[in-house]
Amino acid sequence: MEAIKTNLNQKLIKYFLIALLGSILLTISAKVKIPFYPVPMTMQTFVVLMLGMSLGYKIAFASVGLYLLEGIFGLPVFSNSPEKGIGLIYFTGPTMGYLIGFLFATFLSGYVNLKTNIFFIFLKLSLCVSIIYILGVLWLGKLIGWDKPIYELGVKPFLLAEIFKLLILSFLSSKILKIRKFI
Repeated sequence: MEAIKTNLNQKLIKYFLIALLGSILLTISAKVKIPFYPVPMTMQTFVVLMLGMSLGYKIAFASVGLYLLEGIFGLPVFSNSPEKGIGLIYFTGPTMGYLIGFLFATFLSGYVNLKTNIFFIFLKLSLCVSIIYILGVLWLGKLIGWDKPIYELGVKPFLLAEIFKLLILSFLSSKILKIRKFI
């Protein structure tokens, strides 16, 4: 019985450390950015999908959830923090919908079957990243007003970069999926 408890504790510590590393990787990807208004272009969507693909939906979801909690509690993990604020005030700003979309996208990218051909992998990953943009645009519209050019501000500048990121992930998917065997 004691061996089972020890093994379970070791697994929990291992999963927590992996989730922590995932949140650190997501923080680094947030700082690699091209400034746009009101939403900056970062490498976060790439990392969010990669976490789902490599860690599976449970641990990847925990990684993104931990990242969001770190930011909400005031750590400068978000893209424009600390320059544009920290904590809950920053979280509820223009990027909140995208940040919440990260949770859904990482879950879905870890849950869907990506052991198919590259074309279908690209389509599935496109669906995953679309969730980020749908939630992001919905929140952005609510926050700054639907009379503003929401699509031009919150989606259009990012489309070409997203296609490129999705192509890279699609071509590397077989390598990325192998990471799950070590977890």
